[in-house]
Amino acid sequence: MALANAGETRGEDIAINGSASGIPACSSCHGMRGEGNAAVGFPRLAGLPVPYLTGQLTALADGSRRNVMMSPVAKLLSDRQRQALANYYAALPGVAKKREDGERFATGHLLATAGYPARQLPACDRCHGQQGAGVGTQFPALAGQSEVYLENQLTAWQNGERPPGPLNLMPGITSRLTQDQIKQVAGYYSRLPLPPLSSESQGVAP
Repeated sequence: MALANAGETRGEDIAINGSASGIPACSSCHGMRGEGNAAVGFPRLAGLPVPYLTGQLTALADGSRRNVMMSPVAKLLSDRQRQALANYYAALPGVAKKREDGERFATGHLLATAGYPARQLPACDRCHGQQGAGVGTQFPALAGQSEVYLENQLTAWQNGERPPGPLNLMPGITSRLTQDQIKQVAGYYSRLPLPPLSSESQGVAP
């Protein structure tokens, strides 16, 4: 892709303003600071690890992850632009959300921390860390993410619409979840406080 100017390779410029070559502004869906839009299921990008973000953009571009809104956008991005966007978002702090407890939250907590042995379902915390804080660069933080987004992604793994992820774990795990359990786990993680920005994000501060 021919780049019209230096701004088209700066993550912050693309994220906030888009580009003259037709790349839409990421902020129109994901918020001005990468906080996402929980009400409609646009995920939080702020603070996610660089390798995770670049991996998802690549998967959306090559078709191994399918999304009618994001795939066309990802295909417009060069490798350099994907890297710049990942660096930008990884360095942003998240926006804290108010926690709401209740029976649904408690059930989601049980699934996340203890799993469901009767269905050979492991605890989510085993890979994604305590309180959904994430582990390394391959298992992203779930805490504070959009409930609708988490629910949609778990369902996408059930339907074979996302790559299986590290160790090919997620299709098998989601196949053991009912739709109600998916809602409970998504609701639980969405209400947890955001994890602190990790050095593993490897982002470049804007």
